Amino acid sequence: MDQNQTDSLRHEAGADRERLLSHLREAVSDAEQWLNSAPKDAPADIEQAKKQFQDAIAGAKTDLLKLEDTLLARGKLACKAADAYVQESPWVGVGIAAAAGLALGYLIGRD
Repeated sequence: MDQNQTDSLRHEAGADRERLLSHLREAVSDAEQWLNSAPKDAPADIEQAKKQFQDAIAGAKTDLLKLEDTLLARGKLACKAADAYVQESPWVGVGIAAAAGLALGYLIGRD
């Protein structure tokens, strides 16, 4: 597998993680809205289920925050590694930037 394929797979994995985080945020938000709109004077069984659901949401929120922190830390490490690589090989970085600029210019300039 060459570097371009590896980079493409990493980019797709990152997009998938972001999509997952977005869906989890929406699910937690929807669940909180449902809980807040539930009747306050419900029978004991419903209150117990509501409490368990609230505990599950709290756990999911905590896990989501941990996942976000982990992804943020990994992103920062990747940026630092890229920066170190460009510092060691500046002309490679210039070449990559020039190629990206040419490709973008070609795409924009197409009719």
